[in-house]
Amino acid sequence: MNPPLSVINPCLNICRMDLAGKYCQGCGRTPVEIGRWAQMTDAERAEVMASLPARQSWRSRAPAPTP
Repeated sequence: MNPPLSVINPCLNICRMDLAGKYCQGCGRTPVEIGRWAQMTDAERAEVMASLPARQSWRSRAPAPTP
């Protein structure tokens, strides 16, 4: 059993995959990363967390949704 998570889960409860099915539109993780999160070491979680800003950079380039 892993010790309590010291790297916070990035889940935002917006669980939708992008059109390519590669990344979650909410947290930016892959389906494999989401599924393995609880079993990952802190080092593995930290590595995933470090990759999220680059993965989510598309948000700042996307046009704002219309009301």
